[in-house]
Amino acid sequence: MDRTRIGAEAALAELSGWRAHDSRDAIVKSFRFNDFNAAFGWMTRVALLAEKMDHHPEWSNVYDRVEVLLSTHDADGVTALDLRMAKFMDEAAR
Repeated sequence: MDRTRIGAEAALAELSGWRAHDSRDAIVKSFRFNDFNAAFGWMTRVALLAEKMDHHPEWSNVYDRVEVLLSTHDADGVTALDLRMAKFMDEAAR
């Protein structure tokens, strides 16, 4: 997968509910689930893809909420990897 930097604005043009981070080239979204079990199950599905892609999100979980930040560290910004991960997260959350 391509690690060429595309930037947050280009990624956001293809996503819904995501926003640009305030101080770095990254995209962020807050996901809310029915309960902790649903949130953790979603995180597990995302983690399996992240391992396959060798691309891991920054995230935190409190009960039914998961806060996500995506940016490709070795590109110092948003790449196609982040866009693919964001689309997968959205689909898995439906």
